[in-house]
Amino acid sequence: MSSYIIEGGNKLEGEVTVSGSKNASLPIIAAAILNPGVTKLYNVPNIHDTQITLQILKYLGCKIKKNRGKIEINSKNIIKKDIPEHLMNQMRSTVILAGAILGRFGEAKFSYPGGCDIGARPIDLHLSAFQKLGINITEEYGFITCKCDKIIGANIDLDFPSVGATENIILASIYAQGVTQITNAAMEPEIVDLAKCLNKMGAKIEGAGTNIIKITGIQKLKDMSYTVMQDRIEAGTFLCAAAVTGGNICLNYKTPEHITPLLNKLEEAGCIININDKKVYIKAPKKLKAVDIKTMPYPGFPTDLQSVLASSLCLAKGTSVIVENIFENRYRYVPELKKMGAKITIEGKTAIIKGVRKLTGANVKSTDLRGGACLVLAGLAAKGITTVNNIEYILRGYEHLDKKLNDIGAKIIIKEGE
Repeated sequence: MSSYIIEGGNKLEGEVTVSGSKNASLPIIAAAILNPGVTKLYNVPNIHDTQITLQILKYLGCKIKKNRGKIEINSKNIIKKDIPEHLMNQMRSTVILAGAILGRFGEAKFSYPGGCDIGARPIDLHLSAFQKLGINITEEYGFITCKCDKIIGANIDLDFPSVGATENIILASIYAQGVTQITNAAMEPEIVDLAKCLNKMGAKIEGAGTNIIKITGIQKLKDMSYTVMQDRIEAGTFLCAAAVTGGNICLNYKTPEHITPLLNKLEEAGCIININDKKVYIKAPKKLKAVDIKTMPYPGFPTDLQSVLASSLCLAKGTSVIVENIFENRYRYVPELKKMGAKITIEGKTAIIKGVRKLTGANVKSTDLRGGACLVLAGLAAKGITTVNNIEYILRGYEHLDKKLNDIGAKIIIKEGE
């Protein structure tokens, strides 16, 4: 396992550009399976999760070319309809590929997905939605086999606005007979980006970004090129990095409206935020003020930024309260922060953070993707040297995080694992 060695106490100053979105890229790469031709994608981040997804596409039979940030996917000669278990186990988002394979071929075989252990993330919503679309599902020896003669459009009312289930239903319904309507659909910007990409291919999707999405089945898709949106979670991470170090940075980020809840909380904490010409400027005070957070589905405060902001609040004046409403294991980073001197108490889904005067460098380990990023930010502000181990979790979702932070004043080196 590799590690970040971080020398803390350096104020972040300068300009940083936000990479393409991890959570938008994965379903958009999956969407390329539906087009039996060539799909060209731009601004796909070069991270572990996109690499794994592309590996699966190669296994299926896709031909993939990469050139200077462009990925060209030729899905004409797909010969397999199963997802290898060893790749399925590496991240949860692999389940999105099932909807695309089903949508094109009417059959798919896969195991339960892996990924970060941040709590129960059952795929029951996905499977029950598939059944409503006329897909027969059997489970045997840890594998799920889905088959149907024809996918039939249906009305699907989700019990929870799951992003993954919404994406899977969209992908599975593109070639369906008739109309599919999703009620209580997820409204995240990544859903909108997927719909924009598919509509550019020739799909008929209405209502993305609202809680009711309608997909009218079509006969075929066409070749096209598409630029993936920027990563709102990465954008939020850099803003919190500036906040925790008392920094002053400019973020090249085109859609600040996607992170309005975070911007509001940072202003409440005493940061000065200015938005101008596709740039976000943040100037942090010497000492942040405590704020309270409740995570909610979009457009509420994102669960993926909860741990990142929490690291900043460890040094805030006063007591902050976080309520995590999405994943029950999101607080696995807390024992690691406490090694650095943070004062945090967990009561069920609530974290109570009492601000301290300083954090001290320590040897800590990433427990998941966003928890790992949280520890990096704490290390930036801590006195002394912090070693963040298991950074493979972080590399799943951040492109060149250490380099980007170093470019604006951080001091981070990578120690490769044995």
